[in-house]
Amino acid sequence: MNEFVKVLYDEHDIIISAIEIAKKTDELIEKDPVKFEYILGQLIHFFRQYADRFHHFKEEEILFPEMKQKNEMIGLGIIHEMLDNHYEFRGLIKQIEHQVVLKKHKEAYALLYEYSEKLLDHIAVENDELFLMTEQLFDDAELERIQFRFEDCDRDLGYESKEELKNSLQLLIELF
Repeated sequence: MNEFVKVLYDEHDIIISAIEIAKKTDELIEKDPVKFEYILGQLIHFFRQYADRFHHFKEEEILFPEMKQKNEMIGLGIIHEMLDNHYEFRGLIKQIEHQVVLKKHKEAYALLYEYSEKLLDHIAVENDELFLMTEQLFDDAELERIQFRFEDCDRDLGYESKEELKNSLQLLIELF
């Protein structure tokens, strides 16, 4: 498996860990609404920064354009669907945040659950279809070039910040 594809799979595993935390927050709605809001705020930050800013950004700015350039039909099909998902995810995060501000915790959780389920479906499509296509579509030299672009992107966005976001999940787990 190419190194940048492994990075994408690993990032998905970390995002799935956040989703697992998100699904547990319903326990706190009635029991500890302050903790619910705090954890939800941390999850919103994680999903915006880690899932969107690091993970989706690399897909949108590097992987998807490379794939579309290599095969136009992929661009019209699965990549178009993945981009639509990314846009929808950003909208759902805004809606969740809005419901938290309004202190509508049950509504916020319902949206968080919807977001989580859609993100899990999205991850499954990428893991089971898109990433497999990637390794079939590109030769070794192209894969290496994309890998270097991924590394440059993560460095530019901040390796330390990415690690801090990943580590923040452990702190959230300990709050339960």
